[in-house]
Amino acid sequence: MAWNQPGNKGENPNPWGGGGNKGGNPPGLDDLLKKLNGLFGGGNAGGSSGGMKETDLLKWAVGGVVALWLVFGFYTVKQAEEAVIFRFGKIYDTQTAGLHWAPPLVDRVQKVDIQSVEKASLNATMITEDTNIVDISLEVQYRISDAKKYLMQVSSPETSLIQASESSLRHVVGSSKLINILNEGRATIARDVQPRLQKYLDNYSTGITVTGVNVLEALPPKEVKAAFDDVNKAKEDKERLKNQAETYANGIVPEARGQAARLLAEAEGYKQEVVDRATGDASRFDQLITEYRKAPAVTRSRLYYETMESVLAKTSKVVVEGNNNQMLYLPLDKMIPQTTPPATLAPATTPSNEPAPAVRSRSGNSQENRS
Repeated sequence: MAWNQPGNKGENPNPWGGGGNKGGNPPGLDDLLKKLNGLFGGGNAGGSSGGMKETDLLKWAVGGVVALWLVFGFYTVKQAEEAVIFRFGKIYDTQTAGLHWAPPLVDRVQKVDIQSVEKASLNATMITEDTNIVDISLEVQYRISDAKKYLMQVSSPETSLIQASESSLRHVVGSSKLINILNEGRATIARDVQPRLQKYLDNYSTGITVTGVNVLEALPPKEVKAAFDDVNKAKEDKERLKNQAETYANGIVPEARGQAARLLAEAEGYKQEVVDRATGDASRFDQLITEYRKAPAVTRSRLYYETMESVLAKTSKVVVEGNNNQMLYLPLDKMIPQTTPPATLAPATTPSNEPAPAVRSRSGNSQENRS
């Protein structure tokens, strides 16, 4: 029979034990706590003071849970970070550096570093404009500029960055020749890749800003690397020889110019010397002609003697005796100084086994007449 059948006048059995409720009211909270305390071995369940202690304990427990809930809601955002607040899975707010509070189990806080510069590397084999193959390594430097987009718009921002970098690099390499890429074209490739990559990332709303792009390495395939090394070596030799030629030219040209200037100066000096000598000779001739007109015979004799003196003073002499066939050498240049005009010549002392040199005196008039 049911415990609360009508007609029992309040004497139905109580499912929690004990007698029936004479007043017909449901059991109170204190009664329930007493029963629970008795079930778990709580001691005296009948006293009113015991019930008050258990109620206070429950209140303290609830207060402690609430306090812990409040404490765990505090969080700190660093200077280089930005906090994104999710409430029930949706973005609710963002917070900058400082101490903040968010209700636990209701809000979720995710911090994002928006100032540090990160790096992503890419290695790929691509085809150039002239249908050659090149192995190229790329490094992308980036930072997070929009934390909301970075967390919500794409599932994997780093993967999207790598894919966009490869697409941008492939477009630029496909528009360049291999010889340019291997030599001076690396800086050009990096400069062209960066704006195109940033455009792709903005179209995807990744919240990433590219701060720099570097081409680390660009090499031909291993099968043809030796040939390209020879080409590069030839170019290096060309540059080296060119530099040597420029250095030689820079040294020899000023030297040649100095030598030319010196020769010009010497030529000018020689020219002036010849002109001065000719002018002097002409002036002396003018003086001689004036004297000659005054005394032709005397002037002619004086010129003859002066000429013979200057000629014979520097040469060896041979004296031929009248009808005798003997020729005697007279070393006048050794007997008297060359600067002293010939006067009376004394016979030189010779060894006993050699004949003494003979001097034949001739009058000046006879010599003049012969001339």
